[in-house]
Amino acid sequence: MNRRQILVLIATVFTTLLLAINLPTITPSPVVAKSNTNLLISAAASLKDVLEEIKPLYQQSKSNVNISYNFGSSGALQQQIEQGAPADMFISAAKRQVDALEQKGLLVAGTRNIIAKNRLVLIVPKNVVGVSSFYNLRDAKIKKIVIGEPRSVPAGQYAKQVLEKLKIWENVKPKLVFANNVRQVLASVETGNADAGLVYITDAKISNQVKIVVAADEKYHSPIIYPLAVVKRSKNIDAAKNFSQFLSSEQAKKVFKKYGFVLP
Repeated sequence: MNRRQILVLIATVFTTLLLAINLPTITPSPVVAKSNTNLLISAAASLKDVLEEIKPLYQQSKSNVNISYNFGSSGALQQQIEQGAPADMFISAAKRQVDALEQKGLLVAGTRNIIAKNRLVLIVPKNVVGVSSFYNLRDAKIKKIVIGEPRSVPAGQYAKQVLEKLKIWENVKPKLVFANNVRQVLASVETGNADAGLVYITDAKISNQVKIVVAADEKYHSPIIYPLAVVKRSKNIDAAKNFSQFLSSEQAKKVFKKYGFVLP
């Protein structure tokens, strides 16, 4: 047996021994892809711009979390959750809707938090003159006033409270048109389909087609707050809690302030 045959025999025996004692072979570790988490946030329509800007900021550190928004009136969103519609978190423009869900046991205990406050303002189309106070809403030239539907839209609820406190509700009632959410109120005034409307100051600030006449005195309406809570039906409760915490972070607060929200 020559030297080459001896070396081949030794290599064969060594390989056989390795297999016999079942030594692990070294293979590259597979790359495990991060699993994506999908969050659906049901939020008041007045939060649209601020939440859209916050989304990529959050995803800078949570790139595996996909966030989708369902914007609408707080009352409509509340009803959707009550009827079983999917949602991981609910952010309302008033406490009443969150109270209702909490009383029905539909929210995760301990996740409720107020993330912002707002102001209610009277707006008119930019070219309108001669309107300087709420009392001008009684004038003959103001033929159509749009507000949110008070039963389901918090901005409409606040608007009604203000008009009642000023004792002009009955005077302007025949002129009122009710919208499904506060952004519809804004759009109606922007297009001139309404002579005046009551919206949040944050809505008025995003439009260059309307002007603010006056802000309502806060003593004339319930506190305008934005409470949130995680929905108990959520399949991603931990991720929803994490996003909730981010909405109260300094980074998120800067965005809320940018859009005119008042921090709690």
